[in-house]
Amino acid sequence: MAVPRSRVVDLMKVQCGIFGSIFNPTGERLGNKVLRQRLRGPALAAYYPRRVATFKDLQKLYPGFETYNDFEEDRLEHILIAKSRGKGAPKKKKTAAESKKFNTKKRK
Repeated sequence: MAVPRSRVVDLMKVQCGIFGSIFNPTGERLGNKVLRQRLRGPALAAYYPRRVATFKDLQKLYPGFETYNDFEEDRLEHILIAKSRGKGAPKKKKTAAESKKFNTKKRK
């Protein structure tokens, strides 16, 4: 003797309520497998070392103090020397007309 489908579905619904599983009689893909997994955020965050205070952070905290950043001064000096030799970065274009992209003629 066959059991009616409605009775089997009711049994599945009660079973899912007792065992804490998802009631999905149609078998749709709901993504519950992914949602049940442990969160990866804390493990990924613990992998990278904590960020330490930088020189810029100290300057922001104490704006009244006169500070000297040796690395920044060396970088600026290097850029100045490169510009004096003509090896610096090109100037940014202010308008579309100054850009090379718009000055070239189109090929036909």
